[in-house]
Amino acid sequence: MGTLVNFERPDGKTVQGYLAEPAQGVGGPAVVVIQEWWGLNAQIRGVADRLAAAGYQALVPDLYRGKSTVEAEEASHLMTGLDFGDAASQDIRGAVQFLKTRASKVGVTGFCMGGALTLLALTQSPEIDAGVVWYGCPPLEYIDASKITAPVMGHWATQDEFFKIDTVDALEAKLHSAGVVPEFHRYLAHHAFANETAVGPGRIPATQYDPVWASQAWDRTLRFFGRTLG
Repeated sequence: MGTLVNFERPDGKTVQGYLAEPAQGVGGPAVVVIQEWWGLNAQIRGVADRLAAAGYQALVPDLYRGKSTVEAEEASHLMTGLDFGDAASQDIRGAVQFLKTRASKVGVTGFCMGGALTLLALTQSPEIDAGVVWYGCPPLEYIDASKITAPVMGHWATQDEFFKIDTVDALEAKLHSAGVVPEFHRYLAHHAFANETAVGPGRIPATQYDPVWASQAWDRTLRFFGRTLG
């Protein structure tokens, strides 16, 4: 459904990304989709395709510059090598600015590592009109909540071993103290509960797809983007 496109970062460097477009083409609202630690793989392209089917232009910036993996050890290595500040302020902001030339409103959503980057991008890109975070958070000291002006939704797993629910509570309190009122939802689920590939013997033990919670979270996400992006 999608195609590879090139777009410019604010510093002028070029990044590639996967762009999925709705049947009605350019003009509707748009969403930047931020990958998990695996890279720009088939699963995250599928997320963009899902948003396109719902009427959104969806762009996944290739943060790893062509690399992806199915091995947790290599994924951890790739994520550790990523400059999160550069990714948020340059790659993701560039993707938002690219979509702003095609749409009046642009949201951002990300999963796991991408959820953490969504929060950082909300502090770096005033062009963002809405953000949806899926079970991922950077260290709280890196979030300047006073810079967040867009509405925020978050989906969190109470059984998450990577991003403890206590951290989510502290994040929510930090946002509130800065005048940001996020719409956070908590699910009796494990990390990556919306990733349909987190099943079977190949999955990381601490992750588990849950189709019921995933469906509810997606319904909430699409209603939220419908309200905030039009």
